[in-house]
Amino acid sequence: MRDFDANKERSERKLSINSFLKEYNENLPGEFPLASRPVLRKFSKAHPGLFKNGDVWTLDQHRRKFMDWVRHYESSLLRISNKA
Repeated sequence: MRDFDANKERSERKLSINSFLKEYNENLPGEFPLASRPVLRKFSKAHPGLFKNGDVWTLDQHRRKFMDWVRHYESSLLRISNKA
Protein backbone atom coordinates (compact mmCIF):
# COMPACT_ATOMS: atom_id res chain seq x y z
CA MET A 1 0.00 0.00 0.00
CA ARG A 2 1.33 3.43 -0.94
CA ASP A 3 1.60 6.20 1.60
CA PHE A 4 -0.40 9.37 1.06
CA ASP A 5 1.76 12.06 -0.55
CA ALA A 6 0.38 15.43 0.57
CA ASN A 7 2.83 17.38 -1.60
CA LYS A 8 1.84 15.44 -4.72
CA GLU A 9 -1.84 15.90 -3.88
CA ARG A 10 -1.30 19.67 -3.49
CA SER A 11 0.68 19.90 -6.75
CA GLU A 12 -1.91 18.04 -8.82
CA ARG A 13 -5.06 19.64 -7.36
CA LYS A 14 -7.12 21.52 -9.95
CA LEU A 15 -7.26 25.22 -9.12
CA SER A 16 -9.06 28.32 -10.29
CA ILE A 17 -6.89 31.21 -11.42
CA ASN A 18 -7.47 32.92 -8.04
CA SER A 19 -6.44 29.81 -6.08
CA PHE A 20 -3.38 29.31 -8.29
CA LEU A 21 -2.42 32.95 -7.78
CA LYS A 22 -2.62 32.58 -4.00
CA GLU A 23 -0.73 29.25 -3.90
CA TYR A 24 1.92 30.49 -6.33
CA ASN A 25 2.65 33.74 -4.49
CA GLU A 26 2.61 32.15 -1.01
CA ASN A 27 5.29 29.60 -1.86
CA LEU A 28 7.42 31.65 -4.21
CA PRO A 29 11.18 31.93 -3.70
CA GLY A 30 12.16 35.55 -3.00
CA GLU A 31 14.07 36.11 -6.23
CA PHE A 32 11.03 35.45 -8.46
CA PRO A 33 8.46 38.09 -9.40
CA LEU A 34 5.00 37.79 -7.89
CA ALA A 35 2.12 36.78 -10.13
CA SER A 36 -1.00 38.87 -10.73
CA ARG A 37 -4.28 38.03 -12.44
CA PRO A 38 -3.50 40.17 -15.53
CA VAL A 39 -0.09 38.54 -15.98
CA LEU A 40 -1.56 35.05 -15.48
CA ARG A 41 -4.13 35.88 -18.17
CA LYS A 42 -1.34 36.95 -20.56
CA PHE A 43 0.45 33.68 -19.82
CA SER A 44 -2.68 31.62 -20.52
CA LYS A 45 -3.17 33.42 -23.84
CA ALA A 46 0.49 32.86 -24.76
CA HIS A 47 0.20 29.12 -23.94
CA PRO A 48 -3.28 27.95 -24.93
CA GLY A 49 -2.09 24.34 -25.17
CA LEU A 50 -1.72 24.27 -21.39
CA PHE A 51 -5.40 25.10 -20.95
CA LYS A 52 -7.18 22.50 -23.08
CA ASN A 53 -9.46 21.74 -20.12
CA GLY A 54 -10.58 25.36 -19.76
CA ASP A 55 -9.36 27.73 -17.10
CA VAL A 56 -7.93 24.97 -14.87
CA TRP A 57 -4.55 25.49 -13.24
CA THR A 58 -2.30 23.08 -11.34
CA LEU A 59 0.96 23.81 -9.59
CA ASP A 60 2.46 20.71 -11.17
CA GLN A 61 1.66 21.67 -14.77
CA HIS A 62 1.79 25.48 -14.71
CA ARG A 63 4.08 26.73 -11.94
CA ARG A 64 7.50 26.03 -13.50
CA LYS A 65 6.37 27.08 -16.97
CA PHE A 66 4.95 30.32 -15.59
CA MET A 67 8.16 31.00 -13.63
CA ASP A 68 10.22 30.66 -16.81
CA TRP A 69 7.80 32.69 -18.90
CA VAL A 70 7.31 35.56 -16.43
CA ARG A 71 11.03 36.30 -16.24
CA HIS A 72 11.19 36.73 -20.02
CA TYR A 73 7.96 38.72 -20.01
CA GLU A 74 9.24 41.16 -17.38
CA SER A 75 12.60 41.46 -19.17
CA SER A 76 10.82 42.39 -22.38
CA LEU A 77 8.79 45.04 -20.52
CA LEU A 78 12.02 46.53 -19.13
CA ARG A 79 13.60 46.62 -22.58
CA ILE A 80 10.54 48.37 -24.00
CA SER A 81 10.42 50.93 -21.18
CA ASN A 82 14.16 51.63 -21.50
CA LYS A 83 13.72 52.41 -25.20
CA ALA A 84 10.97 54.93 -24.51
